[in-house]
Amino acid sequence: MSTAGGRMPAAPDPRAASDAAATADPAAHGPPGDAVLDLRDVHRTHGSGPAAVHALRGVSLAVRPGELVAVMGPSGSGKSTLLTLAGGLDSPTAGEVHVEGQPLHALDRRGLARLRRRRIGYIFQNLNLIGSLTAAENVALPLELDGSGVRAARRLALDALTEVGLSELGDRFPDQLSGGQQQRVAIARALVGQRRLVLADEPTGALDSQTGEAVLRLLRRRVDAGAAGVLVTHEARHAAWADRVVFLRDGVAVDSTTPLAGVEALLSGSGR
Repeated sequence: MSTAGGRMPAAPDPRAASDAAATADPAAHGPPGDAVLDLRDVHRTHGSGPAAVHALRGVSLAVRPGELVAVMGPSGSGKSTLLTLAGGLDSPTAGEVHVEGQPLHALDRRGLARLRRRRIGYIFQNLNLIGSLTAAENVALPLELDGSGVRAARRLALDALTEVGLSELGDRFPDQLSGGQQQRVAIARALVGQRRLVLADEPTGALDSQTGEAVLRLLRRRVDAGAAGVLVTHEARHAAWADRVVFLRDGVAVDSTTPLAGVEALLSGSGR
């Protein structure tokens, strides 16, 4: 598949992953100690008194290596709040968040920043690219902040850009890229290095259907290689790439299930 910035690499046929998801028992995921991400009875309340907003109410979720969990729900259900807590960008009002067995509340600001740079890849809805840095520099920045040499970080950044089909656009600044290209730079930044937890907030929102499919294949491949992934989405055809789907409503996890249809069926339109 050709893109404006290059060619998306071929990926394994997702039928195997979707078939496994369709037959898996959503409750059979082993003890929480195996989890890369473990949310334990997490609450998040904004404000107090009559004006308090209860974004999350006692949500527990464990995500293990090799597992992609899709989180779905209506606007305001707590999906994005769950991701910010999982990524250590916010703290729960009650409950605990553990990443690779490390309780985030036990880390100081420096330790939390180090964990995010090394272990957590976050694909933001609003991208958060730095306008004064090129695409390659944006992707390499977390590695350089963590002590990698400029050359090594640049090499890994270019490899990550190649993965998302932007091999020839590493020297362009964000305002020289289309919205879809900017989103793929943000995805490359989230996947560069040895990220054990990948958190994606509507990662295909600015992409056409073909490029969006290629991005989901890339996310699926990274998870199959041993990372844990959480994908926030409102589209069933994207959730079908996951092993498990968690539904949120009013800050509560109301259901957890496997996708009801295979990936290819949904992509062909028969699942719409």
